[in-house]
Amino acid sequence: MNHPVLAGVDGSECSLAAADWAAREAVLRGVRLRLVHASPPLPGDAVPVHATETLHQMGERMLQRAIAHLGACYPDLRVRGEEAADAPAMALLAAARDARLLVVGARGSGGFDGLAVGSVALRVAAAADCPVVLVPERPLGSLGGGPRAADGVAPLVAGFDAHRPVGEVADHAFAAAQVRGAGLMVVQAWAFPAEAVSPQKLFVTEEDRATWEDQEVLQLSDALRTWQDKYPEVAVRSDVVLLHPAQALLNASRAADLLVVGRRTDPRVPGGRLGPITHAVLHHTHCPVAVVPHAG
Repeated sequence: MNHPVLAGVDGSECSLAAADWAAREAVLRGVRLRLVHASPPLPGDAVPVHATETLHQMGERMLQRAIAHLGACYPDLRVRGEEAADAPAMALLAAARDARLLVVGARGSGGFDGLAVGSVALRVAAAADCPVVLVPERPLGSLGGGPRAADGVAPLVAGFDAHRPVGEVADHAFAAAQVRGAGLMVVQAWAFPAEAVSPQKLFVTEEDRATWEDQEVLQLSDALRTWQDKYPEVAVRSDVVLLHPAQALLNASRAADLLVVGRRTDPRVPGGRLGPITHAVLHHTHCPVAVVPHAG
């Protein structure tokens, strides 16, 4: 239970925003924050020693500045920094084996204008052993003006499929809502049954649509009961919508503090992979996204 929150920093604005998000998360959970800066060896066989030492010193100074800033902002924070002599994605994946959560900026210092998600963020989101939170470049204060709770606490949003419920995703979302004292919106997207859109059937009646939607609502309610019993303090709302899942999640999360989605692990794919829904969400989100690995 003492596993730290881990954050990757490279000096970019996006990585510093991620470190700040990670610091708040560590304080909320009462655990320490571990900052990692990757300093891979320079390419080539004839790299001057002073060049390597200079890069190492720059990395150390950047870590110390980040630690000082976060310590001033969060007096209760326990934080330490370290440099890793490996490529950024490899360094973070190795460090994540002992973390409860990995937090990274959606894009780092190597990105370019218009890039929504960088290669390092995509790599760790697809392969880390622990949940990964990607913090977008857009500051949280610029979120859309969607509904918020009366106390001003932004809700959390979780993607869910009652036909194939994923316990890891639900548990992460409920636990995150509980520690924040926030509400949770559970979103389930659905589509017409295959027989309803066959060439032999030219239209769908409102009565049929209402019947199918009611079935989805009931199934979602039944599937969530386990976690509502486990986390009775969390106020839960559900939204069952006839939309593509990625669009439904993005719509619901416009004013959210966090969007929680799943990522199926596959031992046959060592580097991991992201499904199309999660991939679409990461490229278009306006709020941080937690990608939770699961075996189901």
